[in-house]
Amino acid sequence: MRTITFGRLEAVSFTHSCVYLALLICAFVLSNPEPATFILGMSHGLLWIAMSLVCIAAARMHVIPWWLAVTVAVLGGLGPFAGSIGFVVQERRRRQSAPSRLPSDT
Repeated sequence: MRTITFGRLEAVSFTHSCVYLALLICAFVLSNPEPATFILGMSHGLLWIAMSLVCIAAARMHVIPWWLAVTVAVLGGLGPFAGSIGFVVQERRRRQSAPSRLPSDT
């Protein structure tokens, strides 16, 4: 049984993006209330470190492509939205390359 799957990584990536968005709103729109900004900032940092390590391991196991692991690891510290967009792009590529399971008309 595989514990690291594309779907789980994608879900954590979107969760990370939500935490980061909450951090941005807290810091810039709500005038930096404490301790909420600290907690969201720490959550973002820890999620970025964990996502980086797990995505690199996932790329080594051929769960995700290397370009996606690098996107999450390099750009994820500045904005995890790039990683979430990368997961959407990869999901679309996977769907397009999968053979159609619909019966043919011929």
